[in-house]
Amino acid sequence: MKITFEGKKKVIAEFNGHRIVTDQPERVGGEGSAPAPFDLFLASLGTCAGIFVRSFCDQRNIPTEGIHLEQDMKFDPATHMITNIDIRIFLPSSFPEKYKDAVINAANLCAVKRHLHTPPAMTVTAEIG
Repeated sequence: MKITFEGKKKVIAEFNGHRIVTDQPERVGGEGSAPAPFDLFLASLGTCAGIFVRSFCDQRNIPTEGIHLEQDMKFDPATHMITNIDIRIFLPSSFPEKYKDAVINAANLCAVKRHLHTPPAMTVTAEIG
């Protein structure tokens, strides 16, 4: 993954043939033209849970029309940290009741969430020249 800078506060990640642009909100000097990096982190949790829900349904030929997830975050202004993340899966009345707990279990298998429970070691170095 290569990270580069572009314009005011834009930071771009290039990875596996994709270009992911981030920006900061106008109130902190950015242009607000793209999600902030932390927004992408939060979105990765919800979309990861979503793909596990989608895969669960696809494997059982359960239609996904009418299914959606909503994610709420609780923020502690004193620490500037998210203290709680709630993901709710909304299922249509046609969803088989017998799979309700199983679809929750599937969402909990999300790799992003699992990495938060056992975070990787991270190092930062710098090279000149």
